[in-house]
Amino acid sequence: MEYTQNTKTSPFPTEHWWSKDTVAVITGANKGIGFSLAKRLAQLGLTVVLTSRDAIKGQEAVESLRAQNIHVEYSQLDVSNLQSISSFVLWLSNKFGGLDILVNNAAVSFNEVDTNSVEYAETVIKTNFYGPKLLIQALLPLFRRSTTASRILNISSQLGLLNKVKNPKLREMLRNEENLCERMIDQMVAKFLQSVKNGTWKEEGWPEIWTDYSVSKLALNAHSSILARLHGNDHFKVNCFCPGYTRTNMTGGRGSRTADEAAELAINIILLPRDRLPNGKFFKLSTPLLFSKL
Repeated sequence: MEYTQNTKTSPFPTEHWWSKDTVAVITGANKGIGFSLAKRLAQLGLTVVLTSRDAIKGQEAVESLRAQNIHVEYSQLDVSNLQSISSFVLWLSNKFGGLDILVNNAAVSFNEVDTNSVEYAETVIKTNFYGPKLLIQALLPLFRRSTTASRILNISSQLGLLNKVKNPKLREMLRNEENLCERMIDQMVAKFLQSVKNGTWKEEGWPEIWTDYSVSKLALNAHSSILARLHGNDHFKVNCFCPGYTRTNMTGGRGSRTADEAAELAINIILLPRDRLPNGKFFKLSTPLLFSKL
């Protein structure tokens, strides 16, 4: 997966290819970047499905948008729970028959900006990596793959880029994208969790900042690369997006941009016309400019 960066933004792509029939699903959308994405996409005329783990908070988010005359659909979805994923997929299929856009935004971190505990590593991995992976797997048959192209945007982080990995064997495995497979990623994640249990994770070359979160995004980036290679074509695209240091609950309200500003950058990618939308890219901020490996 290539790495791209550009700080230039525009209100939204100039070619208006979408309509009210375009269904966009956003996970973890009751607050932060997910909420801003849901709000903006609905304003632009798409049918938006706002999801959240907490149903009460999700409904509150929907009502706050309704008060602004912005309509979105709602469904409870806990990406870390297989039964919740199955229920959501059935609901979506019955309600809309399929989808066009999936934004995997739901994620957790239990660290402050300047701390690095791995106490909740299993929960972080289960939510941030296996959650999107299993949701995509369940939704793949429902993507319409129309002439305008279905698309997945996984909200990721530059903390999960390959240059953050100090272990040379692991770095080499991930660099060899043509031979990379899901089994290898699962083994990597299992090895990390075992090193956490053994108390050896600090000496084994894992990313040094927000280690559990970084490994979850490292795995998500690698999984996205495989998806793009196996399923990507003119009618189906998979990319990752790093919003940068954004003021959300996860960062304790610190950051260089607001959630609305980060969402606008993501929308510049999500709504690119099919012929301009790349496949298998890691975006930091917006448009393709600078390239490197995961």
